[in-house]
Amino acid sequence: VVRRRLLQRYEHQPFISCLAGFYSCRWKRYQRERTEPGKCCCNMRECMFFPLLVAAFCFSLVFLYTWGEGKNDYNSFDWYNFGNLGFWFLWSLVILIVAAVLFAYISLLLVLAMCLLAEGQQLYLHWSHKIGTFLVLGFSISSLFALSILWRDHRKTVRLSFQVTAPYLHLGAIAIMVLLAWPVALHAIRADKKVTQVIIVGPYLAILLFLFLIPLGMYSPCIREMGTLGPKPALIGHRGAPMLAPENTEMSFLKTIEHGGDGLETDVAISYDGVPFLMHDDTLRRTTNIQEVYPNDTDKAASFFSWDALQKLNAGTWFLKNKPFVGMGSLSKADQNQAMNQSIYTLSSFLRLADSHNKLVIFDLYRPPEKHPYRNLWIRKILDVILKESKIKRHLVLWLHNGVRSFVQSVAPGFQHTMGRKAPIEDLLKHNIVKLNLVYTDMSTEDIRKYAEANITTNFYVVNEPWLYSLAWCSGAHSVTTNAVHLLKDLSQPLFLMTPQQYNIMWILTDLTSAFLISLIFAL
Repeated sequence: VVRRRLLQRYEHQPFISCLAGFYSCRWKRYQRERTEPGKCCCNMRECMFFPLLVAAFCFSLVFLYTWGEGKNDYNSFDWYNFGNLGFWFLWSLVILIVAAVLFAYISLLLVLAMCLLAEGQQLYLHWSHKIGTFLVLGFSISSLFALSILWRDHRKTVRLSFQVTAPYLHLGAIAIMVLLAWPVALHAIRADKKVTQVIIVGPYLAILLFLFLIPLGMYSPCIREMGTLGPKPALIGHRGAPMLAPENTEMSFLKTIEHGGDGLETDVAISYDGVPFLMHDDTLRRTTNIQEVYPNDTDKAASFFSWDALQKLNAGTWFLKNKPFVGMGSLSKADQNQAMNQSIYTLSSFLRLADSHNKLVIFDLYRPPEKHPYRNLWIRKILDVILKESKIKRHLVLWLHNGVRSFVQSVAPGFQHTMGRKAPIEDLLKHNIVKLNLVYTDMSTEDIRKYAEANITTNFYVVNEPWLYSLAWCSGAHSVTTNAVHLLKDLSQPLFLMTPQQYNIMWILTDLTSAFLISLIFAL
């Protein structure tokens, strides 16, 4: 009888096998190595590559946050690409999805690495993941560089977002430091030299201390005393309600009115035979079916068409086909039928509609191009429509065009004159300016307060996202121009609103709780 003796007990390690398998493609136990006490967690090549993995995580996180907070301007980004490429596509959504997938991928690799370190395993990143890391790093850096060059105002958007998200980003950063305490403590304990332990723990504690104290320099207009919040900003529909209906059409303006908008914004051009009509773009390619009706004139300026020719175009089918906004809901059958039958709208009809519902109007005026018969008569033609054809109540008109303001004030007293840029209060009062119409990246609580003291109100455009509207509300803005009247009207109070006392409690509890957990982890 042959006695069999168990020479070695084989201990199954499914958790470590999964970690090493996904990270290193080393699924077998004999392929893995444990880190000896006092030794480095990986060979020299892997030590040099690990900082690249961390850098890829940081840059992909920064780009994902930057692009995610830019959702307010996705439509402008897609419109810019339409002008360059000639066809409509939601490039902004594609970039967001790619950024999220790449960040999730690199985050998974980093989590696997932290878990392997905590289990005392040697790090070895598979060559395919190294290629993936380089791709993520290259994509994130090149995208951030392209944004800084092509879309410089986007940096202002990100800075504004910090005013409302900073308290919550601080919470997230503290949570990450608590999670990192586990591998840092284990790695420091395994180190056999005091110098090595200081090198490991020192930077970690320095970053932690910085995060603990950073709220001392944090500012947010949404952290304010109870009862100091101003009234909710009025909502002006940007080209109507372009997320619910084709922009600058009767249906779009009716949707704004239906959802309780306080005003209507549009763009005015003049046809070749002198009829002011509503159109934002220079050409008719994006918002009409001109390729079907006038295929040889797709690049022709909209102002060079007669009104009879413009009336033959459909201004709604493109909306159903392209769905120009990310996150658009589906339209009812009745709305789809109504959208399919929209035509180009005249300024006269627009003003009558606004007057009948007592809505404010503000519009950008586009001077006709050279060789246009009304190039030098366009202001008079528009004033004739306002004063004689539509006879809209003058106090409803926010006159924005600055070129002939003195002439307009003389022939049409009663308009609310509006300036499209910041200027000294003395100059504004001298020209009887009662409102500023500013791009939202110029938002400043101090400037809003200063102008309000001189009875000059502020309107910001284009504000679509609830966080940005909340910031405008907390900053004291009087109104905003928006594509999303139907969404913003439902906000009963600003997002992220809290009192200083509430924030201090949140800050102190976060710091104390995290300090206790980190101390406990290092002690155990």
